[in-house]
Amino acid sequence: MSPDQQLESPAHTAYCFSAEDLHDTARLGAALATVLPPGTTVALVGTLGAGKTNLVQAIATASGIPDGTVTSPTFVLCQPHEGTRTLYHLDAYRLKDEDEFLELGPEEYFESDGLTLIEWADRVEGCLPDQRVEIRIEVTGEQSRQFQIIPVGARYQSILGPLRQILEKAADLG
Repeated sequence: MSPDQQLESPAHTAYCFSAEDLHDTARLGAALATVLPPGTTVALVGTLGAGKTNLVQAIATASGIPDGTVTSPTFVLCQPHEGTRTLYHLDAYRLKDEDEFLELGPEEYFESDGLTLIEWADRVEGCLPDQRVEIRIEVTGEQSRQFQIIPVGARYQSILGPLRQILEKAADLG
């Protein structure tokens, strides 16, 4: 994204979610599966072992994809999964450059009604749609993580309120 495009977009707001363990990550994934509209691209950013694949697995399970089906696509680069919705799980970790990412034909995924989830998305940022959801993951402990959910572009600004409500309601019930 060029600096001009960034200035023209609405101010980014974010929602921060603290996960103490994998159960909390699963709650976040289920909430995201509920609020993300068809055709959403999710850019996942975090260090090795931060929990990108764990979050994708949680979104997949909540989308009707059987447990254990989703694994890291590092060596395959793209794995489609069918459930109550289609998920395209991509991994940019082993790509040499953005040209190699473009050879995967990501526009086809971006333009579909499925969810496109890209691990190591910061490596191909220039290829991502202007409208997307970015999730930055920070390791805060052995199993704890801090997730920052950032809607990029006007289309996704409205997901933060419902996401917060679902997670707060689930926390109150737990």
